[in-house]
This record gives sequence, C-alpha cells and structure tokens, in this order.
Amino acid sequence: MGFPVLLPSRRRGASSSMRAALAVLLLLAAAHALHRGKAYVWEKVCQEYRMLGKENFRTLTIIANSRKYSNGTFEEIGHLVREIISLAETCCTDGADPSCYDAGSTALSVKSCSADSPFPAHPGTAACCAHEGLERKLCLAALRHPPQPLPRYLQPSDKELCQAFREDPREFADRFLYEYSSSYSQAPLPVLLASTTTFLSMVSTCCISPAPTPCFLKEKLERKTLSLLTLTSNRICSRFSAYGKDKVSFSYLASLAQKAPSASFEDLLPLAQDAAEVSSQCCDSLAEDCMQKKLLEHTAKVCATLSAHDGRFVDCCTGKNLMENHFCILAMPPAPAPKLPEASEPTNKELCGKDGALHATRSLFELARRHPSLPDAVLAKLYDSSGKLREECCSTKDPSACLDSKRKRMEAELVPLLEKASQLCEQYNKLPFLEFKKRLRESLGQAEPGASPAHLEQLLEQRAAFASTCCLPDAPPLLCASKVWPRPLLRPAGPEPWAAPRLFPPSR
Repeated sequence: MGFPVLLPSRRRGASSSMRAALAVLLLLAAAHALHRGKAYVWEKVCQEYRMLGKENFRTLTIIANSRKYSNGTFEEIGHLVREIISLAETCCTDGADPSCYDAGSTALSVKSCSADSPFPAHPGTAACCAHEGLERKLCLAALRHPPQPLPRYLQPSDKELCQAFREDPREFADRFLYEYSSSYSQAPLPVLLASTTTFLSMVSTCCISPAPTPCFLKEKLERKTLSLLTLTSNRICSRFSAYGKDKVSFSYLASLAQKAPSASFEDLLPLAQDAAEVSSQCCDSLAEDCMQKKLLEHTAKVCATLSAHDGRFVDCCTGKNLMENHFCILAMPPAPAPKLPEASEPTNKELCGKDGALHATRSLFELARRHPSLPDAVLAKLYDSSGKLREECCSTKDPSACLDSKRKRMEAELVPLLEKASQLCEQYNKLPFLEFKKRLRESLGQAEPGASPAHLEQLLEQRAAFASTCCLPDAPPLLCASKVWPRPLLRPAGPEPWAAPRLFPPSR
C-alpha cells in the first residue's frame, strides 16, 4: 500500500500543483455543501482532482475539513472525506451527467440534516436545515467550528511513530493529518499543508532508515523553522479570529507595553497596527509565503524599535533565525512594574471627539504599562467596556453626565477584577508553581477563615487553573474570556488594597 502523503518536492513545501489546488480546497472545506450555484465551480474541482490524483486530493480534503471542523471526531471527518471523494470519483469521470454534482451535493445536504447524520455536529446546523435548496447548502457551507482553546496534538516518541507507521501507513497518516490539522486549525492553510507534508515525509523516510535516530534529529532540525511558524501562526490567527483586527491591534499594543514599559505610545502603536495587518493579510491567505514573509518583516521592525528599551529584546533579536527571534519575543514575560509619573487622562470631550477611540486606547496603554501583570483577557474586557461606554454615551444629549453615571457602575464591577487578576498573575509569574499554590492557599485561608476546607480547595484550584492558563503570554483568548466574564471566577476573597487607576477621567 502506498504511503498517502504528498511528496512533490521533498520536504520543501507544496508543489505548484498543490498551490493551484489550495483555492479549490477552500471550496471542498465547505464540507456539508460543496455547491456554490455555478456549474464552472465543479468543472474546476474536477480539473484539480484529475491533476492531483485521488490520493493527493484525499490528503488535502482531510486537512481542509479537519481544520474547518476542528471539534469533529476522527470518524466524523472520515465520513465526510469519503462522501467528498465519492462525489469527485462519480462526477469527475468522462461523460458524467451534468446534473451529477448538483444531485450529489443535494444528497449531502439532506444527509447533513438527518437526525443520524454521521458528519461533524454544529449548533448552527438546525437553523440551516430549516431552509431549502441552494439557501440550505450555502448556510451549511458557512458553518465552522471555533478554534480549540489549546492544541491537543502531542507528538509521540520516534519509536512510537515508527511502530504506528509500520502497522498501517494509511491509518497512521490519516490520523496524524486529522489530529494535527484540527489542533492547529487556525494556522493558514499553506502553512498547515507544508507542515503536515514535511512531517509525514520525515516519518516515511526515517522509519525505513537503517539509522532512524540520527535521521530524525536531522529532519527535525530542518523542520524547526516550519514547526515554529505553524505554532506561532496558529496562535496569531486564533487571536485574530477571536478579536478581529482592531482588538488584536490593542492586544498586541498592551502586550508590548507590558514587556517594554519604557517605550512610548508613539513607538508601540505602529508596531501593534503592523501586527494586526499581518494577521489581516495572511491568516486567510493562500499565498504560500505570506505569513512567514510578513512575520519576519514585522519581527525586524520590533527588534529595531525595542532593542534600545530592554536588553531582553536584544537577547531575542541577536539570533540569525528571525522565526526563532519572533517566538522568543512572543514568549517573553512582562517586565517588572516601572516607576512612571502619573498618566494624564483624556477628558470626556476628548473621548467623544473624532479621535475618541485613540484617546481611550492611549489610556488603556498607560494602564497596561503600569500594571504589567494584568492578563490579556482582562485588558480585552476593559477594551470592550471602553468602546461600549463611548458608544452608549457619546450620542446622548449630555455625554458627560452619561459617562460619569456609567463609569461609576463599571468601576464597581471591574476594579475588583483588575485587583485580583493583577495580584494573581504577578505571583504566578514570580514564583515556582508549587510555591505559588502554597502562598495562594495561605492567602485564601486568611481571607476566608470561616470557609470549609472543600470550599477553599475549590477556590484554590479555580485560581491556579486560571493563572496557569491565562497569565501566560500566549493565553487562549476565548477560553480566558469565559473565565473572566461573566462568571466571577476572580471575585476577591477578601479586602486587599490595590492602587487601581481610574478607568475614565472625572468629567471636565
């Protein structure tokens, strides 16, 4: 049995024929409903199917659908892939009935809407199935699972890889493509394609090598940059998917402010906007080198701007591999809290002026740089609240009165959240984990002396879980947002003073 993996250019990325097929694979990734209402689309699919061949077409289909339905099971993705391949085999033959594709895609949509559908489940399926015909197909095609909070793929040992490969090469390849593509579903499709292809090529080469250990070492070294690109771009695009361009720009601005608090707003804002532009241009791009090229250009800008502000940037930026330099910057912990003069606050008039969003962003930037331990999820909540406050108040007859009234209520809700999150993450970043839990247990016991041991243990585990996930530089945004709001996971266990800045200025 042949090994079902694309090997067009020996671990150097996708071939030109695969690149040409990437656009088609976005159509195939629609999964439940391939139909787009145009006959020429299916003609194009058949053209690519014939050019790639069944096995390469099948591999690409597994990647695309595992990526799109990242929470589907291996069996569900398998059912879907078999249906797509069967449709291609049936309708792409010479002399196939012109109505073949339309009839096949209709059958797929009917099957998707059946009570015992074998395809990946989605909460939006029922609403789509209330429609008929093309409208149903297009609705089903638009469904996509949210990204996994954290990648679940764990690479086995070299020995385990080879054992699984020898037992059943096809089963091994299919499972790897599914597990890896669903785990890193937000990485751009060309990056994911190159990464999975080179990995399977490595396994197929080294597992039949007379010296597998040095073979794996050599191949892994060759794949290091691509592996880092896959991991990093998945993180970047997950955040972009969750936040959108404007909020991603703020998130990156706050992160840089916490790592280089001596840098000015004018220094950091262009870097944050550039990072958001990289996400916007490359996360959904089919250009083979978009993410790597733009990311490396961005890294060079960060290094040029921030090396003078913090020696840690110098350390990260001295390497010859810019991809490793970027990963080093991403993983950099926040700097110690600096001693800075009191920040000036925007007036209500400025907040409601044409540059109101910029003034609000500058105010939050000043908060982030003075409190470097505030996690991204909390800062993102402040960003949302800031925008909501301006939206609700700036169009009223008396914006200042509205801002003053709503500000008091917001601060009552959010300042305790800021207090607890900052303290928690500061301790987590400073201490070894066991010492962190020990001190956290002691502080909880002092704050709630009458609480039962079971209750204190529950609080301890909640906060330790939050810290170990959400105090990290690459914290998953959607997961951590759910822990911060609306559930009061971080409600204060007792009165602890904290010099919280005003979120918005008093009316002036």
